[in-house]
Amino acid sequence: MGESGKLTLVHDHPLPLPDPGEALIRTTMAGICSTDLEIARGYMGFGGVLGHEFVGVVEQAPDEPELVGQRVVGEINLPCRACPTCLVGRGNHCPHRRVLGIAHKDGAFADYLTLPIRNLHPIPDCVSDTAAVFTEPLAAAFRILEQVCFTPETKVAVLGAGRLGQLVARVLAVEGVDVTAIGRGRGKLDLLEKVSVKTALEGEITGAGLFDVVVDATGASVGLARAMALVRPCGTIILKTTVAAPANMGANQMVIDEITVIGSRCGPFDVALTALETGAIDPAPLITGAFALDEAEEAMRVAAMPGSIKVLLTI
Repeated sequence: MGESGKLTLVHDHPLPLPDPGEALIRTTMAGICSTDLEIARGYMGFGGVLGHEFVGVVEQAPDEPELVGQRVVGEINLPCRACPTCLVGRGNHCPHRRVLGIAHKDGAFADYLTLPIRNLHPIPDCVSDTAAVFTEPLAAAFRILEQVCFTPETKVAVLGAGRLGQLVARVLAVEGVDVTAIGRGRGKLDLLEKVSVKTALEGEITGAGLFDVVVDATGASVGLARAMALVRPCGTIILKTTVAAPANMGANQMVIDEITVIGSRCGPFDVALTALETGAIDPAPLITGAFALDEAEEAMRVAAMPGSIKVLLTI
């Protein structure tokens, strides 16, 4: 990504050098997510190497040489670990943090990247690269379970059946939550019906206040307004959408109906890897296609198409 927001394929990007406590990782696979597409549209004003969903092999780890050769995935936030926010255990919200492929840190759409060793998670032998590359977004889906207490009686709607909506709906269904996925196309919804998730097309559900919790995974600036139309008074909206375009907040109705709004971002990698290892979550049906790194511009174009779910880069 150039500073102008233009996507550029660079053939002579310098090899990154690990800082103390970091590892050099040879990237083997990366996933394109909605955040990458939004950054390409100007979100975050990032100029650097995109990509934060990855699988790689540790090539150098001077502080822990036993890690060399290990397949890993990695958490994307690099906090300062010294500010008041970090010292109370909220490093993911450090005001000085760098974020892999998103803010002040070159990402995974490259042959090599560096990350702190403490960010790395070994991949179980039975988990393939094509499954492990879903660890970061799957962890983000599991984050919801850390933020909201669900019971079997909780009625939940997931708006959006794309990249993250698919994983959120699957996670909630595995946890026994009464979840309905609402999307714009039958094809993506059919994938969820195969794992026993209830589905509906936009417009098929009529009436206001039908759900206790609504998760906005639309990836669109109108997602919050759609969620407001479905959540009951004193209900909860969970926001998973980040977009370059401004959202219509509808703050007056939030006050009147006493709606709780929760932002939800990164989640537990260990839980996500366990779900992949046990087969509780199988992301294979979500893969639209795979491209070589030198085809990254075409891969981004395909990832932005309405019918795509997850496009991978093999590196």
